[in-house]
Amino acid sequence: MDNKEIDALIRLLDDTDPEVSRHIEERLLSYGREVIPYLESAWESSFDPGLQENIEGVIHKIQFNTLTEELKAWAKSKEQDLLTGTILVARYQYPDLDEKKIHEALEDIRKDAWIEMNDHLTALEKVKVLNQIIFEAHGYSGNTANFHAPQNSFINSVLETKKGNPLLLSVIYSIVAKELEMPVYGVNLPEHFILAYVNEHGTEPIPGEKELKVLFYINAFSKGSIFPRSEVDKFLIQLKIKPHAHYYEPCKNIEIIQRMIRNLIFAYTKLGHDEKVEELEALYSDLTE
Repeated sequence: MDNKEIDALIRLLDDTDPEVSRHIEERLLSYGREVIPYLESAWESSFDPGLQENIEGVIHKIQFNTLTEELKAWAKSKEQDLLTGTILVARYQYPDLDEKKIHEALEDIRKDAWIEMNDHLTALEKVKVLNQIIFEAHGYSGNTANFHAPQNSFINSVLETKKGNPLLLSVIYSIVAKELEMPVYGVNLPEHFILAYVNEHGTEPIPGEKELKVLFYINAFSKGSIFPRSEVDKFLIQLKIKPHAHYYEPCKNIEIIQRMIRNLIFAYTKLGHDEKVEELEALYSDLTE
């Protein structure tokens, strides 16, 4: 990468000719993430608000383009690791987030729960232990005061504030449960998101399989309250929604990430952030192709 060429291109970003500035932006975008340090350095040394704004725009576009490609690659991957996908979504708002802090916070919960676990505990007893650790010892709870806030959908923010929406609290719960070898998986219920404790002896359940048996359900938004299938029936009746097998079984990780993005689209729509809504709709579209 030619430093002099990059510097020259950045200086031309605020050219009064729209065609010239568009061409310069395209050239900078073609360099990808490697050019971001140069852009950040130019921003810091500039006293021109217009140029600074243009630089910010280019940096955001590079970061968004990179995120789009990474999410596409994640969706095509065989594993579709839930934590990886959740971190990618958080990078939309926090491109420089510290992944190490996320892993450390989750490991702290896992370690505290592991100390209290043993092989003689029943499924119900294990869930009660995990509930005590997550919601009592670590103080996580549902953000009822600001339910639709965007930060409820970003894992780094939820781990920091210890408040989130049903989806993110369920994601954190299931990630920790997986590390503890507990068969707890997300259920993509309409108007809510819950967890299912599956009796499958450590084997990854396949959504839609008739043999799948759920022992009970967990509501992470209500501090891990435990309930039977009949409560799901009642919930669907209240919503006047016809019961479907999909509403009772574990869903795929890509469905969780898609719902996470839909939640963000709704949140930013309420706030009137049209540009963010447009970008997130594009991300969602890429994941549903």
